[in-house]
Amino acid sequence: MKIAVDAMGGDYAPREVIKGALEAVSRCPCEVILVGDKEIIHSELEKLGGSQGLPLFIKDAPEVVGMNEHPALALRRKRNSSIKRAVELVKKGKARAVVSAGNTGAVMVAAKILLGTLEGVSRPGIAVTMPAKKGPFILIDAGANVGSKPENLLEFAIMGHLYSKYIMGRENPKVGLLSIGEEEIKGDGLIRTSFQLLRRATQLNFVGNIEAKELFSNQADVVVCDGLVGNLALKVGEGAASLMGYYLKKEFSRGLRGKLAYLLFKPSIERIKRRTDYKEYGGAPLLGVNGICIICHGSSNAYAIANAIKVACDFAEKRLNKKIEANLEAVKESLGLGRRFWASFKDWKEAFRIKGERIEGEEALVGASKEGEEE
Repeated sequence: MKIAVDAMGGDYAPREVIKGALEAVSRCPCEVILVGDKEIIHSELEKLGGSQGLPLFIKDAPEVVGMNEHPALALRRKRNSSIKRAVELVKKGKARAVVSAGNTGAVMVAAKILLGTLEGVSRPGIAVTMPAKKGPFILIDAGANVGSKPENLLEFAIMGHLYSKYIMGRENPKVGLLSIGEEEIKGDGLIRTSFQLLRRATQLNFVGNIEAKELFSNQADVVVCDGLVGNLALKVGEGAASLMGYYLKKEFSRGLRGKLAYLLFKPSIERIKRRTDYKEYGGAPLLGVNGICIICHGSSNAYAIANAIKVACDFAEKRLNKKIEANLEAVKESLGLGRRFWASFKDWKEAFRIKGERIEGEEALVGASKEGEEE
């Protein structure tokens, strides 16, 4: 299978991206199309010893979307950007997946516009793999959406469930909802309504609300939230890890005793770093788009890029998008919100009104019962 890789995206592009592609094709049964300025790519390949005999191809795209550029405006102005051309290869069927460490917003916009969404998906979500005590878990959505609705969180839960099951090997993934308390009445309207909707989706192993302090305790294999909340959780986690690293470095630098202690604990510290390093997980899939799109950290090195390409290969081999479409429809039908529901209406306004009542119904009942108890 062919994987399109944005060779110009990322803080250390193009060298680290190209090195990662070379590493990936040497250990994975895939072909890589490096998308970017062909002169620069050829020059970097020569410095790295060339690619003769390797399944590596080049697609010329002379323009680059900068990390600080406005995503939509940049894609409109730079029609030959590496991000746009890489996504177009997937749209045209010339590649199975796209991998990019470039401007995250631009990658998402290009994927949403050019690839569209899978049937039954209203909004795609970024599924980030995060470390925890007994093994990694999935956080979805980690920044693709702001102002999500309950049905969006339901879709995130189903997509995260399937990714955890088929890509991460969890037999019956536990799905939790990120909230400010464990009780079902905690949180705003979005959280409370989503709680009732997820509880009614019996195909999911829903374990209820997860507090932020329990995020890394493996209470859930999939943690669902709005993109704003998810991105804040992700960045706070990164900041906390950075702060801990700073404190350790400072203590181990204090005199001879600290340096001796570092030598003693170095193997353990290295193991901890590997377990918490985003590079080990490669990239985060944008679940729900009609194709495969892997978004990498902007600071990804060759090792991270190689792992991201491997994630893309696994995603394609497991045919996860087909499973997402089938399971989304099954769950929505069980909730009375599937194709047959929409086909039964000629008036779209009436359909949306009834849909809202079905989604909001149990939340309204919960709220009424609580008011009655208070009286």
